[in-house]
Amino acid sequence: MQPTISIPQHWGYPRFALEQRTNQGIILGLYYYPNGTELANEFDEGWRYVLMPNKNSDEISYLQENQIQPLSPEELFSEITAEIEFYQQQIAILQQQLAVVTGGKANV
Repeated sequence: MQPTISIPQHWGYPRFALEQRTNQGIILGLYYYPNGTELANEFDEGWRYVLMPNKNSDEISYLQENQIQPLSPEELFSEITAEIEFYQQQIAILQQQLAVVTGGKANV
């Protein structure tokens, strides 16, 4: 079963999704300031996003939709390809370590 999120019909739909990669980082969370609330009156109605600039950082930023720039398809492809290559290298290293531990036997 897929997890679902219900958004009230009178709220606009968020432009960005959880875990989406953007120029500002990866989206970790989002929240909404509904019209007529004190927060919306002070900071404007709409979606706010929590972003982490990179996965090796403990920094986070809070941005409005108009402050976020999505990655181009080419940038997204490049980022994902680099991450795949990194993890493939990590797997190769772990396989070498496992071979040492098992004396070269694949299935122990």
